[in-house]
Amino acid sequence: MRVLQFPLIKITGCFVFGLLFAHYAKPPFLVALIALILSFIAIVIVYFLPSKSIFPNNYFGFVALFTSFTIGVFTLVSSDQTRNKLHYMHSLSAQYQNYTATITIKEKLKNTTSNDRYVAQMITLNGKESYGKVLLNIKKNLSIPSFEIGTILKVKGSFNKNRNPNNPNQFDYGGYLENQQIYGQLYVEPSDIQKGSSTEKGIAYCASLLRNKIIRNLEKNHFHKSELSVVVALILGQQQDISPEVVRDYQYAGAVHVLSVSGLHVGFILLFITYLLKPFPNTRNGSILKLIIVITFLWAFGILAGLAPSVVRSVTMFSFVAIGMYLRRSINIYTTLAVSALLILLFQPSFLFDVGFQLSYVALYFIVWLQPLLASAWNPKFKIVSYFWDIITVSFAAQIGTFPMSIYYFHQFPGLFFVTNIVILPGMSVILGLGVIVMLLAAFDWVWMPLLLILEWSIWLLNKIIAWVASFENFVFKDISLHFYSMWGLYLVIFSVIIWIKKPTYRKFIVVLFALIILQIIAIPIKYYNEKAEEFIVFNKQRTSIFTERIGDKITVFSSEDLENNANANLVLKSYLVANYCSIQKKKNIPNLLYFKNKKILVIDSSGAYLEKERPDILLLINSPKINLDRVFENWKPQKVIVDASNYKSYCKAWKATCAKEKIPFHDTAEKGFFKL
Repeated sequence: MRVLQFPLIKITGCFVFGLLFAHYAKPPFLVALIALILSFIAIVIVYFLPSKSIFPNNYFGFVALFTSFTIGVFTLVSSDQTRNKLHYMHSLSAQYQNYTATITIKEKLKNTTSNDRYVAQMITLNGKESYGKVLLNIKKNLSIPSFEIGTILKVKGSFNKNRNPNNPNQFDYGGYLENQQIYGQLYVEPSDIQKGSSTEKGIAYCASLLRNKIIRNLEKNHFHKSELSVVVALILGQQQDISPEVVRDYQYAGAVHVLSVSGLHVGFILLFITYLLKPFPNTRNGSILKLIIVITFLWAFGILAGLAPSVVRSVTMFSFVAIGMYLRRSINIYTTLAVSALLILLFQPSFLFDVGFQLSYVALYFIVWLQPLLASAWNPKFKIVSYFWDIITVSFAAQIGTFPMSIYYFHQFPGLFFVTNIVILPGMSVILGLGVIVMLLAAFDWVWMPLLLILEWSIWLLNKIIAWVASFENFVFKDISLHFYSMWGLYLVIFSVIIWIKKPTYRKFIVVLFALIILQIIAIPIKYYNEKAEEFIVFNKQRTSIFTERIGDKITVFSSEDLENNANANLVLKSYLVANYCSIQKKKNIPNLLYFKNKKILVIDSSGAYLEKERPDILLLINSPKINLDRVFENWKPQKVIVDASNYKSYCKAWKATCAKEKIPFHDTAEKGFFKL
């Protein structure tokens, strides 16, 4: 099937290219608006102009695709909330300064070890009207309960703008937040919070109340906590309370998709509601009524599950499937995928940069495109064997499609994913069915204990199976390096091979060979750069000093602590090593003097001792040395002063002031992130 023949797919593709162009090129709003207006004028002229000799028919298609591109550009540019003059980013004067803000709680996030976290909407900042989403961090206090969605708070605390990653090749959490229109974080103490007398009531507020009511009713009936956290994730889409150990087991077993509400869950809801509506007449009015009921239930479920990107995508897509079912029209699945993506991105263009959204659509596309080819390789005679064969082929199709992207983002691959799916997918329909019934009953303050116990035991068994599969860690391939361009080269190879296998021809085989050559060509400059790269990095790690000297793919690590027993420090280094195809060759204690590329680096540690006769290019301060920089600078002045996160903040503040007075560049890793020479 030639997918690109469908017009809606071409339109969606051009729209997505417009979003990508706007994301990377960042055109001004006025330019995007003018381009959009001109494209609309062009398409009207081409469509209504009677003389076809001036504009041939194919011109209309080209102009339509260009219009779709400009709509994509304008959609992303216009969605930038910082254009609003009331946005809080225009009112921030300094990093870490204390602010007083009035905010509304919009979403509860997974807590950290030290903070309870929420997404909040700004109402006022320092007494003035304000606007924009902010990440609220409240220092943990067991005496203060969690705040409900819609709660209005008056808080006082420090306001931090999003920053670049603290260490090289680390996950860019600031960029992730900005894709969700969150540009800063508030850090507050529980004592600096005043709860408002009113509550902002809306759909999210009502959905949150219903979710909390269901959870409370299940807790009252002694539903075990670890099993409850999983069933709440499965049915209600809330993953905040799942333990890191359970999440890790699901990741290693290749079943982490089960924990987030997706097409599997929404598809079951559709089938379940369709089954319940069988008594309705199949007349025209009856079909329309059933369609309205189905779509209403699907979106009600989506709202209850928190409208995460995977939920919105699944509910939108299955809404189109339901339209096709009840209006007795065959809707092409590729068109369904394209239209659902187009509608979602029109309203939430930032979803395009959500990893879950990307993986969901890639997995779905490969299931639709590749699974029939894999299934045709064998035609089992028995239904039970055919059922499990379908599960295997669906699993392999999804994994083949998401393999390059998964390696690029997560640097690991679960080798036993097909075992996991064979074991758990047949039972998932039972678990989801029980879960939906139990949740519905709990919503009406009624819990039937036999059904509750069966569900609890089913989740317990599911977790045990997942933990058993995850225990075979040798089948989890970790720390796999893959460059961004290599990922696209790998996709080119996968697509060309599948197209060739579907209908082998000599030309298609040549295309496969060219794809392999392109993949190797991509690898050449990456390998060349890695072999020639030389850099010295001061990492940002609290209470620990870590430096690395890189020559090609060989790393020498200098550290003030034993890295073998410091898991967090090793984690910081691992992301750097994996992303740059490097390995640690030597581990050394930190000396007082280092040389790198004709630069002399003097290190002063807690002892405060230093080599007075040396004239270093760079001064590096670690472990809070008690020195007076004014006195040091009387003898010599370095080109730059660097302090890492092992120093006291008060010391860093004093050193920064001294360097500013002497006009010497100052780099604090706790403020600016890692330093690279």
